[in-house]
Amino acid sequence: MIRGIRHTAAFSFLLLLALLGNAARVQLFEADVYAGNDANRRAPMARYGQPRGAILVAGEPVTGSRDSRGRLRYERTYADGPLYAPVTGYSSQIYGASQLEGAEDGILSGTDHRLATFPWWDDLTRGRRPGGSIVTTIDPAVQRAAFDGLGRRKGAVAAVEPRTGRILALASTPSYDPAELSGNGTSVSAAWQRLNAAADRPMLNRAIGQTYPPGSVFKVVTAAAALESGKVTDIEAPTDSPDPYLLPGSGTLLGNAATGCEDAGLKDAFRVSCNTVFARLGAEVGLRGMAETARRFGFNDAHLRIPSPVAPSRFDPRMDAAQVALSAIGQYDTTATPLQMAMVSAAVANSGVLTPPYLVDRLTDARGNTVSAGPHRSAWQAVGPVAAQQLQDMMIDVVEHGSGRQAAIKGALVGGKTGTAQHGVRNAGTPYAWFISWARAKAANEPAVAVAVVVEDAAADRADISGGGSAAPIARAVMKAALY
Repeated sequence: MIRGIRHTAAFSFLLLLALLGNAARVQLFEADVYAGNDANRRAPMARYGQPRGAILVAGEPVTGSRDSRGRLRYERTYADGPLYAPVTGYSSQIYGASQLEGAEDGILSGTDHRLATFPWWDDLTRGRRPGGSIVTTIDPAVQRAAFDGLGRRKGAVAAVEPRTGRILALASTPSYDPAELSGNGTSVSAAWQRLNAAADRPMLNRAIGQTYPPGSVFKVVTAAAALESGKVTDIEAPTDSPDPYLLPGSGTLLGNAATGCEDAGLKDAFRVSCNTVFARLGAEVGLRGMAETARRFGFNDAHLRIPSPVAPSRFDPRMDAAQVALSAIGQYDTTATPLQMAMVSAAVANSGVLTPPYLVDRLTDARGNTVSAGPHRSAWQAVGPVAAQQLQDMMIDVVEHGSGRQAAIKGALVGGKTGTAQHGVRNAGTPYAWFISWARAKAANEPAVAVAVVVEDAAADRADISGGGSAAPIARAVMKAALY
């Protein structure tokens, strides 16, 4: 009898050990596997069981949380949703998150270890801290000027502070209201399908997620390469450029929309945007020199984050001489995001120093205490200060005497470059209108803002699309908001 009891007790003890061992295996070693399983409803219930942290613009929240009283209790709300959608993105209980909502999800949802005093204790207890906040660099007046300036046209604006890299505005139109994707009802699914099926792609963040042929605004990069390489030492001296120009190694002649381009100096060619002069200079600098200059301005960077990922702007490192010549005028397969071209303008305005852009100033806990500064990369010299000053002079000349007159601002020094980028089969598509610029108050020591605007309005007449006519007035409004 006693022997049987002993065997039963030993067997029960082994079962208890097995049960404890299995519980330890599940809770300590396989917890993440079970937590991430789609069939596990506890994780999303816990995730949405508390309000999400706020995204702040100028100290004011542009996001919030609404108590739905459902199992996934708190749903995201947005103030001025379409205005700030390229900044905030969406946070959906069905479709995940994008832009800052996705890039800083750990802070907003309260799962980031930086929010915990003792992270190991929270890991052990599976505790969830209140969500923290994201303090953005966006200036609401600049953002509003960019969004209203684009209006009903399809396009984008990026504005940065040249010295610091702070992003002051990211606008993309047409836009959408992220609130339509909050919650988990049938209306959310319907909104998702409608937005993704829309021909004008309102959920595409054109400011950082779409690349365009930059056209003539890329001539800023080509001019920098020509000056840095020594191919041009005097911006007013003749360049010995023919009109038309025979692309090297081909039988193709390249002409100009402007007049007076034959043998034009760099400054004059920049003001009237002579394709022949810049194509020839690009070919003379060569592929290696052009690619290196483009790289220093930020092209071909697959790791740019603000912290949302930015689509890489492209300058092909493998081209023949004719393709290099076309790339030098922003054609062939050279492409750029509006943010990339704002970076080019910012570097010129900042004495040739490129400070990588960033959108997050700092991250805070629920009480407003800073837990981390935003990720800021070190600046570098994209172009020498002497060449940068010459580029500034040429960009000022475009605004004061060229096609960028509509960007002029009283009481400020403004530099700019217009561009009209051909695209489509045999360039049959409506050209994209570009304008890049920078502005400095005449009494100030440093530039206040650098801007890039692209308008891709397919409803406009082809003859009416131009960087000076369509994009420059938008840039002017954005710069004025940053200045005053």
